[in-house]
Amino acid sequence: MKELQTIISDNSQRQIGSQQQIGLLAGAGRFPIVFAEQARQQGHSVCCLGIFGMASEELSDVCDTFHWIPLARIGRAIKLFQREDVNRIVMAGKIEKTVLFSPFRIFKLLPDLRTLHMWYRYARNDRKDDTLLLAVIKEFERDNLFFESALDYCPELLVKHGFLTKRRPSHSQWEDIKMGWDIAKQMGQLDIGQSIVINDKAVIAVEAIEGTDRAIQRAGQLCKRGGFTVVKVAKPQQDRRFDVPTVGIKTLQTMHEAGGRVLAIESNQTIMIDQKEVADLADKLGIAIVSLNEEELTLQLAS
Repeated sequence: MKELQTIISDNSQRQIGSQQQIGLLAGAGRFPIVFAEQARQQGHSVCCLGIFGMASEELSDVCDTFHWIPLARIGRAIKLFQREDVNRIVMAGKIEKTVLFSPFRIFKLLPDLRTLHMWYRYARNDRKDDTLLLAVIKEFERDNLFFESALDYCPELLVKHGFLTKRRPSHSQWEDIKMGWDIAKQMGQLDIGQSIVINDKAVIAVEAIEGTDRAIQRAGQLCKRGGFTVVKVAKPQQDRRFDVPTVGIKTLQTMHEAGGRVLAIESNQTIMIDQKEVADLADKLGIAIVSLNEEELTLQLAS
């Protein structure tokens, strides 16, 4: 069994290393754009389906082929990828899930038959993030379309451990990081969210379906004095094919507007888009960014 796994892993690496047609299912943000640019630099051809109303129009300029696709048209997405001779796909970018809970969602989304099959076959027990995204993956696999992690192509986007800024957390902020880290890991285990906002050892805001930026904005409304700490970590059971923790320029801008002063992220588990630009902006705004793991956090508090 171990030998078989090694062979599969070696074959996967060879496929990634050789030129191929890659499908990109793109949501909001810069991650899909950065992925497409990196993949094409490696000699791959990128066929992108951009979620309508979420994905950036810039993707049409950085991908070899591009199509808009409504959120609830899985059958249409499968046919487009098959037409483009794609069988390996990556998922990148934020999917706005609040639309799933809007009034008259069935009429707004107009799901096709494959989407309805996915919903009732694979997502009947709950509507958690992992459940929904794994359901999408399973529906695509019925047609031999398989999802890979975008990080297989651009692992350099993962942040290594260390201080990314000149400013460092104070002792009390380290205590907030530790408290937030423990709670965020428990939240991840329950598949609720990845981020939590702490100030003076009190939980100010917890990320749920609204996403990190809106959780930070809510924290700013609840903690008028500012100075709070944002902790963002990977889920203990993190599937790197989707929903990998991601931060970027927009995260910092939102923190600055809301009054955040510290951003703590999990090293080698968090994607940071435009790392140098993010670090430079953080220094300008006086925000401390630290990338660490649980062992380093324990050592820091003990020192």
